[in-house]
Amino acid sequence: MNHPERPAGRVLSEAEAEAEAARLIAEGYSQTSSVTPAASFYKAPTPAPTAPTIGTAPPQAQPGRTPMSQRATDASVLMLAGGGAVSMVSVSAGILMYLSQYADPVACGVVLGAPTVGFLALCRLARRAKEVVEAAPSVVHNHYKGTVVQDNTEINTHTRGVIARTTNRFDG
Repeated sequence: MNHPERPAGRVLSEAEAEAEAARLIAEGYSQTSSVTPAASFYKAPTPAPTAPTIGTAPPQAQPGRTPMSQRATDASVLMLAGGGAVSMVSVSAGILMYLSQYADPVACGVVLGAPTVGFLALCRLARRAKEVVEAAPSVVHNHYKGTVVQDNTEINTHTRGVIARTTNRFDG
């Protein structure tokens, strides 16, 4: 596009072209310019890659738990709780056997292992109950205003023969 003060067919010299480019850039970024506001975005002419590459450094591990599904998170918390319970029972059984010097290891295992087994069974039962409640159909309440007509029409269909002939009978 030509400037309004310049004839259409005239070619600019290199110095004039640089001066015109500087003027257009200054006008574009000027806050008082009434011609065109400064560009606020840029759209690349080619589609962007799926993930932009910034630098060559490998990805770093972030602190905290790794991202995972809710079910995997629940399972890991259950495993941590079960492991903690088992280790507490095992340490208490070991201390008891060491201090008594004549305790029966099988009897200690049965007596001290029962709470852990009970705890894990209760956790499993609670999870199953939660799944049953989530799988139950939702309650539907329909509220009608005015006359309601309920039509219970039965359609009995009988098809027979090599070339299928269907007979429909409406009972209502």
